[in-house]
Amino acid sequence: MRAWKEQDPNDDRPDLTLASSGMTSFAEFDAFVRAREREYIDELKVLIRQPTVSAQGIGIPETARIVLDRAKKRGGIAAEALSIEGGPPTIVGETGRGERALLVYNHYDVQPPDPLDEWATPPFDPTERDGFLFGRGVSDNKGNLIARLQAIEAYRATIGELPLRIRVLYEGEEEIGSAHLAAFVARYGERLRADGCIWEAGYKDAAGRPTISCGLKGIAYVQLRVRGANKDAHSSLATIVPNAAWRLVWALATLKNNDDEITIDGFMESVRAPTAADRELLERLPFDEQGMLRIHGIKGFVRGLHGYELKKKHFFEPTCTICGIVSGYTGPGSKTVLPALASAKIDFRLVPDLTPEKVTKLLRAHLVRRGFEDVEVVPGHGEPPSRWPTDSATTKAAVEACRAAYGAEPVVYPLLAGSGPMAQVCDTLGIPVAGFGSGNAASANHAPNENIAIVDYVDHIRAFGRFLHTFAGRALA
Repeated sequence: MRAWKEQDPNDDRPDLTLASSGMTSFAEFDAFVRAREREYIDELKVLIRQPTVSAQGIGIPETARIVLDRAKKRGGIAAEALSIEGGPPTIVGETGRGERALLVYNHYDVQPPDPLDEWATPPFDPTERDGFLFGRGVSDNKGNLIARLQAIEAYRATIGELPLRIRVLYEGEEEIGSAHLAAFVARYGERLRADGCIWEAGYKDAAGRPTISCGLKGIAYVQLRVRGANKDAHSSLATIVPNAAWRLVWALATLKNNDDEITIDGFMESVRAPTAADRELLERLPFDEQGMLRIHGIKGFVRGLHGYELKKKHFFEPTCTICGIVSGYTGPGSKTVLPALASAKIDFRLVPDLTPEKVTKLLRAHLVRRGFEDVEVVPGHGEPPSRWPTDSATTKAAVEACRAAYGAEPVVYPLLAGSGPMAQVCDTLGIPVAGFGSGNAASANHAPNENIAIVDYVDHIRAFGRFLHTFAGRALA
């Protein structure tokens, strides 16, 4: 990995700085971006209208073509769509010139929009209301993808040629675990190597402060399945015939206690404790508790936590979440049935030193030890956690850029509580990561009425343009 170096005074690239100060003013850049707000939002709407639900195999090649065309024609990126066996089109490319290289990771697939009846407007019909844009993918992650291409275009139009090399990686199966990305990186890694990486996600916190994150939790997604009788039975037979739904509920009840503590044998013992530096970081980390309670419509947090202990749990503890349960009859009216089948989908958000493989092994052993040999554990996708220093050159440049664009001090998080393939890309290639974006604390990612504030979208373009400048070693006015 290249070291962070000051700008070479003998660099023969065009002079992008103010003659009087040696610094670049972004006034013209900002004016250019703001004048094109409507054009930029309309362009994002085109991408939102294209459904791209990887979990259901909907729209992946069609969306890849739209993104590739945009990257090449207006982003000025020498890009192409590549695939490995069984994988979706993955877009890679490069533009700009300079000593430093930046990898920009985004994904173009989205979560299923269900439940549809909870959307105020159709999920793939992007709609503006009260200064917000609603639609599946506006925050996660089509909005950030397009905004960054628009920032590159605006930089070239107002400041000049890019003073660094930008390499892009756009994938189409992030929302289902990026199953083919590790193999893709193994094959094409030399085209992705860089001095820093900007990750896909980012948002303003509940207090409206821009945030920068330096890692992700991992994930282990599993399904538990139980079969009782060979077919559903009349519920009068519940006296003597096993009920698969109850069997599943009893098994699930062994995974957590009433204090929301994970009780899987050996699970919490595998969690790496926060270091002294971690504890110091959490102590000074701003976290708007009242804003989060208001956004989620709750009266208190799990265990009644607040302050340091709340932040420690959120950032440095794993989770065990029941994502859905299916059994028996759940339609309108009544049906007196004894279910023969029951299943639950569970995700575990992982911190060091938990891995998907370790979690699955511990879960199986835990259930067997308690007499639940009949509960089948079906592994789904998994990704290890990834953490990077909060004082890397990438993060420092992001802080400087956000401070200049927002006129406020950004909050640096040790990681996002969500998951993604950061380890497959950045840990494999040794690329320090930072992430910031156009979302907000109430963006409702993965939920109905996903949204971004239009002003936040424009500000992310402004911040990202400045980040390109500062990461290249150039100064801001």
